[in-house]
Amino acid sequence: MTTHEFEVRDQITVDAMPEQVWDAIATGPGVDAWFMGRTEFEAREGGTVTQAMGPETYHSTITAYEPGRRLAYRSDLAPDGTFMAFEYLIEGRAGGSTTVRFVHSGLLSGDDWESEYDALKQGDPMYLQQLTAYLKHFGGAALTRSVFAVGPQEKDSARVWSAFGSALGLSGSVTRGAAVSLTVDGLERTSGVVEFVAPSYVLVRTDEGLYLLMHGYHDTIVVEYHGYAGEQGNEELQSAWQSWLTRVFA
Repeated sequence: MTTHEFEVRDQITVDAMPEQVWDAIATGPGVDAWFMGRTEFEAREGGTVTQAMGPETYHSTITAYEPGRRLAYRSDLAPDGTFMAFEYLIEGRAGGSTTVRFVHSGLLSGDDWESEYDALKQGDPMYLQQLTAYLKHFGGAALTRSVFAVGPQEKDSARVWSAFGSALGLSGSVTRGAAVSLTVDGLERTSGVVEFVAPSYVLVRTDEGLYLLMHGYHDTIVVEYHGYAGEQGNEELQSAWQSWLTRVFA
């Protein structure tokens, strides 16, 4: 099978010290606080990164491990010859901020590889924005609750964004900085603000955590939540959002 090289590069500046950034990208609890699934690190060059995402578990080898400066790891080679590699370069700035340079590269295969590459070009910056918001507003707080709810495929993006707007209590377009009132059956109404918005997702910050509402790869609708406080049970949150997806996009 033919493979195709790909690379995604990005750069962000976060309101956090290099040590805080390192903890958020190079430890299991740190990554869990802003990225999907569950991650474990063997904290050394040559160590293993284990990432559980739904029913799948992925293993990578750490190829560079310089605390506070550089982290890189590369996934095991798949049967079709594909792999993914990630690199973070960290540089402290005056005033307590940090620049993070990110590279995601590797090989893709299959007839749909270009669509997968397009999804990575959207997804990587999305999670970097979530990392930025997590460090700025929650300062490395531990994850206490999380949701990963997957809905149906929906090609009509206007319908998806109308539903997102309704859930956020917005009658017009979803814009950065807009105040929202998150309203979903079975959950308490929650105030928040649109932290970032792009054509395929909206990132919302509340006092208790971060919500990602996505219209992503293969037109699948996903709701993801990382919470750092609050009393509502995790199963209750997951069930409410899964029910919302099923009901709204039936």
